[in-house]
Amino acid sequence: MRKYKQVKEKKVTYSIEEWQEVERRAALLFMKTGTYIKNISVKGQIAYYNIEKAATLLNALRIIGNNINQLAKKANEINSIYAEDYNKMKAEYENLCLMLNQFLSTLPSAEQ
Repeated sequence: MRKYKQVKEKKVTYSIEEWQEVERRAALLFMKTGTYIKNISVKGQIAYYNIEKAATLLNALRIIGNNINQLAKKANEINSIYAEDYNKMKAEYENLCLMLNQFLSTLPSAEQ
């Protein structure tokens, strides 16, 4: 049995201008050229989202996640939690997830 998984290798030749374009596109997506070429050839497109603008939303998701974790710890300690607490956290989390999805759907992506 082989020690490594089976792979297929293919040599591709680019002109200088084509290679510069590949490097430019990979740099735009903060990717190595080899990774860019592999992803674009298999998936057909690459979507990159700059989520720095969503920092406050992501922070709120983190806080809700921490609250859910605290509820789970408490439930494990006393084998019970208040349904109202659970439903409130779940509703807040679902609302934030909806807001994040809406935000991401309006962002222009750097699709290549």
